[in-house]
Amino acid sequence: MTKIYENIVRSANETFQLGADFSTRLLPGSILTFKGELGAGKTTCIKGICAGLGVQQHVTSPTFTLINEYKGRIPVYHFDFYRIHSEFEVIDLGLTEYFEDDAVCLIEWPKVIEALLPEHRYEFHLTWDPATLTNTRHIIIYSA
Repeated sequence: MTKIYENIVRSANETFQLGADFSTRLLPGSILTFKGELGAGKTTCIKGICAGLGVQQHVTSPTFTLINEYKGRIPVYHFDFYRIHSEFEVIDLGLTEYFEDDAVCLIEWPKVIEALLPEHRYEFHLTWDPATLTNTRHIIIYSA
């Protein structure tokens, strides 16, 4: 993986805008993973990406549904694998087929399924210190 971006953002609006700006790089078939603790800004960044791709629907994290599908200039599949415990669950549910589609796949909590993902993808790492009670986030983006 090669680091392609690193910055500190100081608000949810900046996190959203980072996502919107990054969306201009995306093509059909792009896969992005988002790593970070609860509250790190993963979904906020994804909302920005979706806005940049022209999604008009309300974007929420699919924690209980596992996947939300959105219509934009490019179709968007938004996954949340927080509650998934093994890659076999994803295979059994047939979700790996989405990774081969001509859509943008946005994946929160990807650790358990990383072996199933194509090598070429973007990885977003979002960190913050909740003890500071600020909206400051450290964001690093890698490309493989």
